Amino acid sequence: MRKVIFAGLLGLIVVAAIPYGTIEAWWKAAFVFGAFGLCILAIIEGAISGSSYVGPRSILLPLVALAAFAFVQTISFTQQETWQAISADPYQTRFFVLQILALTICLALLYRYASNERYMRILIHVVIAVGVASAIFGILRQTTQQHDGFVIPLLRNQGYGQFLNKNHFAYLMEMAFGLGLGMILARGVKRDRLMIYAALMLPIWIALVMSNSRGGIVAMLTQIIAAVLWMSSQRVVVKAALVSVLVAGVLLGTLWVGGDKLATNIESASTDFAGDTTRDGASRKEIWRATLKMFAAHPLAGVGFGGYWIGITAYHDASGTLTPQEAHNEYLEVLSSGGLIGFAILVWFGVSVFRKVQENLRSDHGFARRAVRFSAVLGMIGVVVHSLLDFGLHLMGNALIFFVLIMLATASLNEKVIDPDVQQQ
Repeated sequence: MRKVIFAGLLGLIVVAAIPYGTIEAWWKAAFVFGAFGLCILAIIEGAISGSSYVGPRSILLPLVALAAFAFVQTISFTQQETWQAISADPYQTRFFVLQILALTICLALLYRYASNERYMRILIHVVIAVGVASAIFGILRQTTQQHDGFVIPLLRNQGYGQFLNKNHFAYLMEMAFGLGLGMILARGVKRDRLMIYAALMLPIWIALVMSNSRGGIVAMLTQIIAAVLWMSSQRVVVKAALVSVLVAGVLLGTLWVGGDKLATNIESASTDFAGDTTRDGASRKEIWRATLKMFAAHPLAGVGFGGYWIGITAYHDASGTLTPQEAHNEYLEVLSSGGLIGFAILVWFGVSVFRKVQENLRSDHGFARRAVRFSAVLGMIGVVVHSLLDFGLHLMGNALIFFVLIMLATASLNEKVIDPDVQQQ
């Protein structure tokens, strides 16, 4: 049964990335159903084996607290006939609760069934394989698609790869790129396989550049700078020189691959942040300003997770032709949707992850273990940076892989972890 559960987790990672990154409600519902199904199997297996290990509480408790707080946002505290809850959309908020619980279950099951070097490497290979397959699919679609629909029906002349939004595609590429780059630089790959990993990184990098995602390219450059600074033991001057040369080379290569389309997109960045009202208030600056106004009106508990799209209508000062559905900044959206309480829970979660990563890096010995931690952190850095500009973690496929990175970075290998082949007593 242990192998079945681990295989089910791998299957969720692969399947969640296929249908547009699991963005549609019915695919999200299927994902939740799959996660809860694996949870039932794990409960049965735990009862049989007598083991109750589910991972570090410091990581899991903030997620449970977030789900509990979101549920409170849906409760009506008045006796009026109309539903007077904190959330502007209680139904979507309750759906959010199910999604965050499903992700938390997946994280707990990963801690329980995959916290050893062998299965961590399998997870890394699966994530990289999903990234490579998506990258190749995206390149093929860009170069050959002539009509609406390309293997998947809703793929029209927008988005990239299997995603309806190019920036959501970039999230997946950043995580896969960070894993591969980290394994190469931290010597987590045998020499005879080094060129294989490097070859796998090439289509991921090309697809990320060709997707024309500015946030994705910024995140990728940040990953490269972080990798060089982390791995280099030279003096500050030498580090600065290495970073400058590497970033310049990557930028030149990026502009060469991306061509005029990418250059034009980069030049238009100033317009996106200028707050040009001729764009119906659709610039990020206008959206962020409206989001902060909404937070100021609901500072303690926000407008409800999943309720942003309704709550923002009262504060978005524009023609109404284009009404933002998201804040285009994950941190601002958490602040406006969860208020100070929700944001405090996010900070709690972030600090817990950071401390656990530090603890593991100090206690781990050997290149193999440190390479896994290093590569996972690089993937996470890309997401953390890109989330300043976009909302790719709203997709279950991306969120699940991000949780895989968290598990890889924070799992304690000296715990009594269940291994289907090697029982640790």
